[in-house]
Amino acid sequence: MLRIDLRGERFSYRPGQAVRVATHAHEMRRPYSLAAAPEDAERDDCLELLVGMNAEGTAGSHLALDPGTLVDVEGPLGQFTFPTHPDIDRFLFIAGGTGVAPLRAMLRHALQVPHRHIGVLYSARTLGDFAYESEMRDLARDGLIELRQTVTREDASGNWSGPRGRIGRTELAPLVHDPATLCFICGPPALVHDMPKLLGELGVPSDRIRIEEWG
Repeated sequence: MLRIDLRGERFSYRPGQAVRVATHAHEMRRPYSLAAAPEDAERDDCLELLVGMNAEGTAGSHLALDPGTLVDVEGPLGQFTFPTHPDIDRFLFIAGGTGVAPLRAMLRHALQVPHRHIGVLYSARTLGDFAYESEMRDLARDGLIELRQTVTREDASGNWSGPRGRIGRTELAPLVHDPATLCFICGPPALVHDMPKLLGELGVPSDRIRIEEWG
């Protein structure tokens, strides 16, 4: 998680949008989804990004992670957004890996609008790859969301006893309580390809499905 201090500057965006970011004056800015709701950014005076690390433990040459580093931010960008005035009060967020970032922003925003049910289905490679897991488990424990998780690879720690493998109908069906549920999908290509078909088999029409490929 990376936080960018806004220093009192207002930065308006919609839940689900992204920015391009790089160390100040670097020639290449890379896109990152904003992982916090606009309300969070305004309250905390910062933007929050979920930044992947390479084998060397850095984000890459385009972005230094040292505290106090000046960065350039371009945006907001993208049309994968939570509606300003939803026409339904049931939402389902399906995330794969770091694709959870824009969905986390939508989720935190959705908690502030009238709703009847929020479901989250989150798939990661291993138990250690779940971002924001403690936060989501706390929300589930408090009855604010219905959370299901799956892992796609063997976990050497042996601490995972939940579902394994790619998301299937078994994992998805319990979260679709109403075919009119508004569904948001973000993750690697295989997940983005598979989920609309599975949702369709569960009765969710295509116009209730929003997708964003991430990876």
